[in-house]
Formats: sequence, structure tokens, C-alpha cells
Amino acid sequence: MKKTLLLFFVACTMVAHASTYNYLVFTNTAGATTAFGVHNLTLTINETELQITNADGTINLILTSLHSMQFSTDGTTALENVLNADAPLQVFTISGTSLGTYASLLDVAQHLDAGTYVISNGTITQTIVVK
Repeated sequence: MKKTLLLFFVACTMVAHASTYNYLVFTNTAGATTAFGVHNLTLTINETELQITNADGTINLILTSLHSMQFSTDGTTALENVLNADAPLQVFTISGTSLGTYASLLDVAQHLDAGTYVISNGTITQTIVVK
């Protein structure tokens, strides 16, 4: 419960100072990051989950698996630190439907419609938001 309240207060404080940032990036305990556009962003804590809603939809993250969150001016910045930007990437919808393999992160961003996607380089899986 303490972790939930602490996360809530930290999130509120961060939102107050986030006007210059475009993305809120969450990192889980395994090191995977998930970026969310801050336009119409709503954070709701439901017992064991953090529900994140924005213009692209709603996703739930398990509170005990969250390691950190930070605001970012570029949602791909955190991804490029983890995924090799020139490596082939498998792309999936949030529901798990495969959309194929792309040559790089840039290729993914250029060919997908706006929305939330799951990408993998075979060893690391990330959630991205394409605007």
C-alpha cells in the first residue's frame, strides 16, 4: 500500500512539472520500457495495477513490477538505449497479432499508423507509441 501511495504522489508531482515533455516512460523490474504520449494522459491506481489511458487507448501495468517512470521529450529515446536502432524488429499489435518484421526502429515508425505496438528484437520486448 505504501508503494502505491508513493507512486501516486510521485506521479502527481511529476505531472505538475511535465508540461515540456511529450512522453511518460515506465521501466519494469526486467528493464523493459513502455512509453505513453502525455496528451490526455490519465493514471489510475486499481489495487495492484496502474491503469494508463491516453488518446491511443488504455493499458494496465502491474504495480509490483514497476521499477521507475520518467518524462521524455522523445518516446523513442528510451527504446534506443535498449534496442539496437538498426536491428530487425518484429512488430505486434497490443492484442498479439503479428504485423511483420521491419529493418529498424525508423522503418517501424515510417510504416505504421498511429497507435500502440509491441516490438521485439528477439531478446528484448518493448511497447511503443507511434504518433
